[in-house]
Amino acid sequence: MAAAASVMPLLAKEKRRLSGATGSAALRADAAQSALCAYLSLIALVGLVVNTIWRVPWADSVAALAIVPLVVWEGREAMQGKPCGCC
Repeated sequence: MAAAASVMPLLAKEKRRLSGATGSAALRADAAQSALCAYLSLIALVGLVVNTIWRVPWADSVAALAIVPLVVWEGREAMQGKPCGCC
């Protein structure tokens, strides 16, 4: 999880740069997914760290609830079938 939280933002940034250079909609969508993966990993990691260091048993639950808006947003966009705007 720590590796994903540290590597995925860099990967997303590079994918965004390459998608702009190549005009690839698929690569731009993959960059968005990589960025979302980074957010999810970071939120989960913060919940685990708080639980481990300060022995706050409900930190994992709060972290899970913090992830819900991201999941709902992604699900809503997927169900609506929104295009990427490039085609």
